[in-house]
Order: sequence, then structure tokens, then C-alpha cells
Amino acid sequence: MNTNNKRKELGHFLQTRRKRLDPSIYGIELGSGRRTTGLRREELAQVAGVGLSWYTWLEQGREINVSQQVLESISRALQLDWVERRHLFNLALGLPVVPDSPPSEWEQDPALQEVLDAWVYSPAYAVDRYWNVVGWNELAVKVFADFSKLVGRDRNLVWYSFTSPEQRQLVVHWEAEAKKCIALFRENSDQFADSQWFGEFIRDLSEASPEFREWWPLHELLVTHGGIKELNHPKAGRLFLRPAILHPADQPDLRILLFTALPQDHTLEKLKRLQRL
Repeated sequence: MNTNNKRKELGHFLQTRRKRLDPSIYGIELGSGRRTTGLRREELAQVAGVGLSWYTWLEQGREINVSQQVLESISRALQLDWVERRHLFNLALGLPVVPDSPPSEWEQDPALQEVLDAWVYSPAYAVDRYWNVVGWNELAVKVFADFSKLVGRDRNLVWYSFTSPEQRQLVVHWEAEAKKCIALFRENSDQFADSQWFGEFIRDLSEASPEFREWWPLHELLVTHGGIKELNHPKAGRLFLRPAILHPADQPDLRILLFTALPQDHTLEKLKRLQRL
């Protein structure tokens, strides 16, 4: 798609999303003579905190500069979901991701949950591109952590790996696994490295963890997990798992981390007993 077509597509996309909004949500009274469907341009501009002329030019497909921060404001005003926000950024900036901040909560996908639940004797969980845990099966809770009770940054796999005392006790070779976690996280971080969220996350985790502060500047990269994950589980004892990273074709922003039992130390039998608890 050339630049002119992208600008026209962007303008049409914004119009369709603006016209589907319910003005009453924003406290806008609907007069009897109102003919506009959804929000008017001036109303959307006011909600988003941007200039009316500038927003009008954006919808008209004119060649104007737009910042990531302004696109974030427009995304929130238009109540775009994750897929729509990604599409907006791609049209406006050529970026396939939303670079400013991760969604606070991933929309629950029944199909994804069915996939995770299908692995009855293999702990599995899903993470978004920021490595926030957004889905898990029952055995993952019993093996790793009750993710439903983790809030905020504690739900982020990188943050949790470096700040949770329970995680350090659970993982036998914690240092090696933590370095892998950093390398996997860094592999796609260039796509949001300029965002405010990323800068604050790295700064705060560097303050919270001396190991992260030491290892992050090494710029190690890793695409697949691989190897053997050895755990010292408080109830099941020693567990040997083979980790794998799966990429759902219909949800490219997600990764599924699946852990299958290895024959060492009767791991499968232990997982089955753990599942019944």
C-alpha cells in the first residue's frame, strides 16, 4: 500500500470508528435535530485532546505529522481494541504494534482458553508481546503460580521472574533461566523500545533487581526457549520439563509457553498427582 493510499485508508478507518461511538457515553446530550451518527469531529477532537483542524486533516488523509502520544489519545477516545490500535499505528506510522503502553487487560478469548485447557498434564500459559501473562491452564497455576492473584507488574513474566522469592526457590537453575527470560523479552523489544512504558519498566526493574541491572546491558537475544527447565516444587518435588514457545497464527501478538514432562524422576506421574490436588 503506497503512502497516499495509506493516508486515505487511515482517514476512512478513523471515520468508521468515530461514527460507531455512542455520544451519551461522553456525556453529550443528543438534540432532536442531530443528524450525525456517532461523534462529530469536533467532539472527538475534544475528547482526545487534539486540535479540531489537525484531526480534520488527519481524517481527510492529508500529509501531516502525527506522534505516537497523539495516536494513543485518539485510540483511547475511539475506544479501539488491541487489533484496531495496532492497525491504526500501522496506517499512521508504519508500525505494526502499539508502542506507547500495553493494554491493561487482554480481552478474554474462549478459543485460546480452550487450547490451554486441552493440555491437561502440561502446564501452559500465554503472554502478550510485553510478556504479560494473559491466559493459563489449571496445571500452570499449580506448578508455577496462581496468576489470577497477581496484579499489575507482578503479572509480567519478566518482572515476576526477577522479583518473586517463590520463583527463585522454584527454579533450580534460576540464574540461567532468568537470563533466558531477558533474552526472549529483548528479542522483540525493539518494536516498543521508544515507548514510555518500556523506559519506565526497564528503569524500575533495574532498581528492583541487581541481577537484571547487570544482565540487561549485555543485549543477549533468544528466539526460542529450548533446553530443560528443572523445578523444585514444594508439593511435587523435582520436575523436569521441556519448554516450547508456540505462536498462534490468528493472534500474532501472543506466545504460548508449553511445558511437557520429561522422563526424568517420573515427572509425568508427579504432574498427574499434582493435577488431582
